Order: sequence, then structure tokens, then C-alpha cells
Amino acid sequence: QVQLLESGGGLVQAGGSLRLSCAASGSIFGIVAMAWYRQAPGKQRELVASIRSGGDTNYADSVKGRFTISRDNAKNTVYLQMNSLKPEDAAVYYCKVTGRWSEDWGQGTQVTVSS
Repeated sequence: QVQLLESGGGLVQAGGSLRLSCAASGSIFGIVAMAWYRQAPGKQRELVASIRSGGDTNYADSVKGRFTISRDNAKNTVYLQMNSLKPEDAAVYYCKVTGRWSEDWGQGTQVTVSS
């Protein structure tokens, strides 16, 4: 069974930084991509950033230039470095790992940004 362990969420002041981590463990057939999504109260879940097996990255326009997604293949861990945080970045952030024949989600980690 695949488990995604998320960490790094918390409370920060606007303009501050956080680094989220998501470590994947368990049986999975080849990781194709890893991604971060977020969902704020009253809003739909949205893709924040993704990184594919070849290293290609994708970012939501709202975070481009402020967030950086990276991956440590040896640890099956994906990171999201979040800089210049804004109150509108506050949400529950979810990790997703896509395998050849599977998708797995973490339970989410809360990010709160105070003004």
C-alpha cells in the first residue's frame, strides 16, 4: 500500500516562506509524476505544481515565480518551496503521486498565511 507522508505546513506571516515535503513509500510501479494541489475553504481543489519523471515542471499562474517544486528520486520525496507567501495561498495542500497504473493522495497539510 502506498503512503504519502506530508509535512512542513504551518502558520507564516505574509511574505514568509515554507517548504512542504511529501515522502512516498510502499509499492508503486514507477513514479510518472508528483504534484501538489491545494484547496481553500469554499474553493475547488487546484493544481499548484507538478514535476514529471523527466524533470519537466508545471506551475499554476498564481504561484509561478514564487513556488518551486523539486524531487529527490532516491527518497521518493517531492518538495514545494513556497516563498513570498500571500494570504490567498492559505489552503490545505495535498500531495499526489502518479504511477504507471495508479494515483495516490496524501491527507493534506494546512498552510495558514497571516496578514
